[in-house]
Amino acid sequence: MKKNSFLMVFALIAAVLAIGCGGGGEQAAAPAQQADSAPAATPGPAVTGGGTVVGSVRYVNGDPDAAIGMDADPVCASLHPGEVHTEKVVTDDDGNLANVLVYVKSGLEGKSFPVPATAHVLDQMGCQYRPHISGVQVGQKLVIRNSDPTLHNVHARPSANKEFNQGQPFQGMELEHTFDQAEVMVPFKCDVHPWMSSYMAVLDHPFFGVSDEQGGFGIENLPAGSYVLEAWHEEFGTQTAEVTVVDGEPAQVSFDFSPDAVAPAG
Repeated sequence: MKKNSFLMVFALIAAVLAIGCGGGGEQAAAPAQQADSAPAATPGPAVTGGGTVVGSVRYVNGDPDAAIGMDADPVCASLHPGEVHTEKVVTDDDGNLANVLVYVKSGLEGKSFPVPATAHVLDQMGCQYRPHISGVQVGQKLVIRNSDPTLHNVHARPSANKEFNQGQPFQGMELEHTFDQAEVMVPFKCDVHPWMSSYMAVLDHPFFGVSDEQGGFGIENLPAGSYVLEAWHEEFGTQTAEVTVVDGEPAQVSFDFSPDAVAPAG
């Protein structure tokens, strides 16, 4: 498509989204937008005590993460001098796997935990969602920001919670939202840029972690007891593992999504 034609279509999409998503006129120019949300639960102090779960996640089968073509939006393309990848499967040379959510699936029944007073931020930066995989607690404030000088829209497609679709045509715009039901996972996409995706866990407790580029993760201050952990990956599915936590001591657990690996018991 020629550049002038793309700009005309892009402007039309921006106008439609701004009107359809409540972003028109003076309201659209405001620095923050409020999506429909449930009232946030009362924040409380951080959870302390207990033990720590430390672990690792592996995938030994190469790194098949695909490159993204951003030429459909010249602004997005200009933000990346080099190749950009989907981040669906991210491994290092040793087979350590990033972007795996690990959370307590069972063992906390009957317990309640305070909601963090700090907001979780989902940013749109370089025409990608940051972070790609993350988690919040039920009732925790979620801030979704557009850090790019181009149009985005935030389209959350949960199953247990309410779906929302909010246009953010201007750089620096933010919207706030809270989820009122636990759900693993909530997918996010941008209807303007089809390569943009993110997944977010909504949990009724704070005991989760996401593996980093070295495949490592940690879950802190977990009360002493026996638990089932679940590891979730957007391409490889889930695995579970049992772990016992003792006050003041680290507990080790590992997951391996390699094709020939034996899944941990759970």
